Amino acid sequence: MRKAKIIRKTSETDIELSLNLDGNGKYNVKTTIPFIDHMLSLFSKHSLVDLKVIAKGDTEVDNHHLIEDLGIVLGEAIKKALGKKKGISRYGNFLLPMDESLSYIAIDLSGRPYISFDVKFKNSLDFDFSLIEEFFRGLVSSCGMNLHIKNHIGKNNHHIAESIFKGFAKSLKQAVNIDKKVKGIPSTKNKL
Repeated sequence: MRKAKIIRKTSETDIELSLNLDGNGKYNVKTTIPFIDHMLSLFSKHSLVDLKVIAKGDTEVDNHHLIEDLGIVLGEAIKKALGKKKGISRYGNFLLPMDESLSYIAIDLSGRPYISFDVKFKNSLDFDFSLIEEFFRGLVSSCGMNLHIKNHIGKNNHHIAESIFKGFAKSLKQAVNIDKKVKGIPSTKNKL
């Protein structure tokens, strides 16, 4: 089983996260930010990655530190659970509709961090949607993942965010899949 547990404690955040890449989509997410709880639960359900997250941070300042660090920790856990990446499909992509929103996500578990985030959220008093990019930027840097996220259309911020997290889940599910035809590392360099 490809599992990982990461604990990150800083002066700003306290996060404990465990995952199983070969799970069934079971989740228990408590971050003190209900919207992020919802997004991470969606990620788990649609990727079939079992996910447990207990997290708190200096949200009295704002949500930035906690959301960014959650991305960092999730990326570290994915990287650790993948190990040497033997036999993985490596690539994944998904075009996901969520009501009026449509987002395209593409992943390469290359070991090289890169993010392209082409999403425009409307200003909101309920949640700072710009932090979604910070979450994925942290995830990409700690995982060593190439990630492209593009929202093609969408009016409702919640629907756009859901299309991104669900599309990411489906893409990651493809990329971490063990392909029995792949012998060793899926790279001519023999290293990812």
